[in-house]
Amino acid sequence: MGLENGESSMKEPLLLHHAKKTRSLKVVFLTTFVAVLGSYEFGSCMGYSAPVQSAITKELHLSIAEFSVFGSILNVGAIIGAITSGRIADFMGRKGAMRISSGFSITGWIAIYFSKGALLLDIGRLPCGYGIGIFAYVVPIYVGEIAPKDVRGGLAALNQLMIVIGASTTFVVGTALEWRISSNWYDNIEENQRLLGLNFICESPRWLAKVGYEKEFYTALKRLHGDDEDAVSHEANEIQDYLETLEHQSNATMLDLFQTRYMHSIIIGVGLMMFQQFGGINGVAFYANQIFTSAGFSSSKIAIIAFASIQIPITAVSAFLVDNCGRKPLLLASSTGAFLGCFIAAISFLMKEHNLLQQWVPLLVLSGLLIFVGSFAIGMGAVPWVLLSEIFPINVKGAAGSLVNLEPWFGAWAVSYTFNFLMDWSPSGEGSKSSRGKVGRSKSFEGKEFVQLLLFLSTKLCQKLKEEPWKKYKLPSILQVHNFYHFQIKLFN
Repeated sequence: MGLENGESSMKEPLLLHHAKKTRSLKVVFLTTFVAVLGSYEFGSCMGYSAPVQSAITKELHLSIAEFSVFGSILNVGAIIGAITSGRIADFMGRKGAMRISSGFSITGWIAIYFSKGALLLDIGRLPCGYGIGIFAYVVPIYVGEIAPKDVRGGLAALNQLMIVIGASTTFVVGTALEWRISSNWYDNIEENQRLLGLNFICESPRWLAKVGYEKEFYTALKRLHGDDEDAVSHEANEIQDYLETLEHQSNATMLDLFQTRYMHSIIIGVGLMMFQQFGGINGVAFYANQIFTSAGFSSSKIAIIAFASIQIPITAVSAFLVDNCGRKPLLLASSTGAFLGCFIAAISFLMKEHNLLQQWVPLLVLSGLLIFVGSFAIGMGAVPWVLLSEIFPINVKGAAGSLVNLEPWFGAWAVSYTFNFLMDWSPSGEGSKSSRGKVGRSKSFEGKEFVQLLLFLSTKLCQKLKEEPWKKYKLPSILQVHNFYHFQIKLFN
């Protein structure tokens, strides 16, 4: 009897602790959900142009160049947002930065809704880009600062998942609604929900401690951890220790990054981001409707919906695999699958030019792009961002993060601006037959040289990655990759 009472008395504190932890996690999950609505907006902006391209160009009589500017100017705004996001987040706080971002996004969507020509379209698209440039910086930081260690990885992956959900939802909404109505949808529903939600979540405790708001700092911790005083005390001590460590670290400048001791990390970070963007994902995402139309689809709606649907489950799976399979295997598998998908799509357009198996071309193009997008989502989409948080020393994270975070936006702009021109000049485009043959021949040589260059650079990057023991899985030897590279050169020659 006494033993039973002793066991019950021991269980009660454990049950009480579990209940407190469950309540605190609910607050953390709710707070994270409100924050990652910004990531949803990110995806909505990135995916908006794909399903509405035909409708906008037809109604407003836009040329290829004008619509390419409309699609790509989003990245110009994002570059400006990325440059200023750090200072805004440090001065206004994480919530303040998200409010400013929402304000710019609302202004941009209103301008797009009332557009009568290319100028106002671009004016509206630019502040939308500025808003997502801030969101791309502040949302992952905010989630990382409020989440407990045991759920931080999963909640960080939710950021990427919400970007994909936003883009996929935009593809579906854009095919179902008129383009002005869909822009009004994003303005009235998404943005207002986020602005309303920001009033009910707390500021980042780390930012409050950094700027000296001690009372608000403990209040925010109590809101996140509830009545669990041990968790509040532990988190407060951890944050104070972190801030003291930062004070003793020397702040590195951009020039310091080019010292020999940092070059290894910089090469990996810059290289991964270069391959991520110049793989062409933003060209496919921005102009999927035009690709499917060029492939011969009488109606591209079904293709776009299929294209959108595959991204969500694949990204959800990758969030699980990144911590269980390792970074390097996912990157290698993702790159191989993306190459295969592009190769199938390219062969399909070549078949169309030479009038071979015309009835199969649309299905092959759709299959190639689904393989490409699915492969990209499972590795190259999210893993580089995970690695960036792991490879840089703490004293250069700020400067290195600014450098590496700017690169994707420049790459996204270059790809999204030139993609329509390349599609128009391609062998299956609308140019004259003589010009198509000339351009097709020149592009085939350029493509051969470009693939050879990418294979060579990827070989070097794999060599760098092999030196980093992040995971226990063994990377294929550099000799194997080197032999594969020479095999590809012989194949092309």
